[in-house]
This record gives sequence, C-alpha cells and structure tokens, in this order.
Amino acid sequence: MEEINLRVFKKKYIKNKRQLRQFLTRTENNPPKDLDVLSLQIDKAVWKDTDCLSCANCCKTMSPTYNFQDIKRISAHFNMKISEFKTKWLYLDKKDKDWMNTSRPCQFLNTKTNMCSIYEIRPADCAGFPHLTKKTMKDYLHVHKQNIEYCPATYKWVEKLQERILSAKTPNKAITAKAEI
Repeated sequence: MEEINLRVFKKKYIKNKRQLRQFLTRTENNPPKDLDVLSLQIDKAVWKDTDCLSCANCCKTMSPTYNFQDIKRISAHFNMKISEFKTKWLYLDKKDKDWMNTSRPCQFLNTKTNMCSIYEIRPADCAGFPHLTKKTMKDYLHVHKQNIEYCPATYKWVEKLQERILSAKTPNKAITAKAEI
C-alpha cells in the first residue's frame, strides 16, 4: 500500500477537478446499466491501494453528521448527558438540520497517528465513509462530486469508474492504450 501525500493529492485534484466532476454529472444523467456492479468491483480495487491511516484527510477537513443514535452512544461512552455532549462538541446545521463537529480536525482524531479515539463507536457517517458502494449509486454520485476533493479513495474510485466506462464505450481505444503502456 502506498502512503498518501496530501499535497500531491490536492494538486492532482485541482488539475482534474472540472473533468472528473463533468464525468460524474454525465454518469448521473446517463448511468450505465451495470453501475452498481461496477461500483463494487472498483471498490475492491481501490481499497487494495488505499491506506486511510496515512491520510485521514476526511477527519482533518470534513465533519460527519451525527444522528441521534450516534450522539446517544458517544455521549454515554463519555458519561455525559446528550445536551452536554452537543454543547461541548457539536452544532446544529440550520440548513440541513444535521448535527456536526464544531471544529476541524475532528476532536476524536489523534493527529499524530491519524487514528480515531472512538473508532469502535464512531458515527455511522464515519463508518460508511466514503460511501463508495451505495446500492443506488446513480442517486449517490452527487456526493462523490464533493468527496473527490477530500478523499483520495473516492478520487481513485472515480478515475477507475471513468476508465471502465470509457473503455466499455470504445473497446479498440482501450486495447490500444493498454498496448502502449
């Protein structure tokens, strides 16, 4: 597994942002029939090469949403009342009505090890991130448009999806391209 260099990743994202976002929009508007199957196949390939502990960019730059069960479970872990937990670490996003972290990086991230101090009881949003294998992928591609900026695994997933879809549309070009490598 290759260690993730966030500076290199950010430059790569900036260079390819527009093209990848356009690809996701086109795919969202005209999804291949086998999009969910492709998603699962690509997901397995992405995780073979991804070391989240060398990155933790999601925990450094984003906030999960906390549902009531998350708040109840985590506040109990700290022997806190739900109201105390919310006051200490969360705010209510008025637009989306989501409970979010008040600070970044996440208060539960150990920034020296990139490990979560509440990993076993982390929010469901964290446990599912980056949501690459949602069953109705077509309805979830808009989230990947946002996450490609923060998550190298999502970025790789979108690159691989684009490669697979384009090679399926133009098989001769894909064979020629592979032969040139």
